[in-house]
Amino acid sequence: MAALDSAGKLALELEMPARRRRRLGIVFWLASSWIALVVALAIFADLLPLADPFAQALLARRAPPSAAHLLGTDALGRDILARVIFGARASLEIGLLAPLAATLVGTLLGMLSGYFRGRFETFAIGTTDVLLAFPPLVLALAIVAYLGQSVTNVILVLAILTVPAVTRVARAATLAIREREFVTAARALGAGHLRILRREILPNIMLPLGAYFLVLVAVTVVVEGILSFLGLGVPPPQPSWGGMIAEGRDSLDIAPHIAFIPAVAMFLTVLAFNLVGDSLRAITDPRRGAS
Repeated sequence: MAALDSAGKLALELEMPARRRRRLGIVFWLASSWIALVVALAIFADLLPLADPFAQALLARRAPPSAAHLLGTDALGRDILARVIFGARASLEIGLLAPLAATLVGTLLGMLSGYFRGRFETFAIGTTDVLLAFPPLVLALAIVAYLGQSVTNVILVLAILTVPAVTRVARAATLAIREREFVTAARALGAGHLRILRREILPNIMLPLGAYFLVLVAVTVVVEGILSFLGLGVPPPQPSWGGMIAEGRDSLDIAPHIAFIPAVAMFLTVLAFNLVGDSLRAITDPRRGAS
């Protein structure tokens, strides 16, 4: 059994020198710091000295940034800073939970189809092809409109739409690893299918799947913003970045900051997730390691 355990470790050790040579740059750490800041603000929003994000002050409607309201107020006199921070909760909740659920399901399907092949692979890949044949945004709009407007429904819909892409990535990674020497050695030593999947294949596909997960988070945040902008995302009055942009579109001529500020927050967050995901994907790309 010790030989089986060391087989997977040997593969990782062989790849570590190449990975060490490709160090993460300043862009990665700046993007990671922004993500950490946004996540921390979203988690501890209730503890921060912020105004009530739901309190309306009609006499202070569309007020520009000032000492009383650092980022100004919206069309109903609500504090934009508080709504941006509390809106990060909804956007990140959907942006993280939907890809997480899709990654768990897609990884399982991709590993099994790539390892066992045969009829199961045909069924799994055929099902993903059917889902990928539908325009994802149109399908998301139709399903959310049918199920109703809620955070849970948005997470469910986006998770379903993301499973096919994760399945294909996990299957491709499994196909590249299933015939590697350490997997063949594990089979020769009598390891069962479950042990090979759990101890040899899964640890070696986690890094590329983790990098792809971060890219999916960025895409999901954008899609949630689109759904909220169209009135099918997070239900009001709960703030979300997409909903805030939609609320500010009628005030672009006289108070552009109402839509501009949440748009900038979404842009920077999506950019940060993309940069971190691309950096990790470059590190885990075996073709770059061979160069």
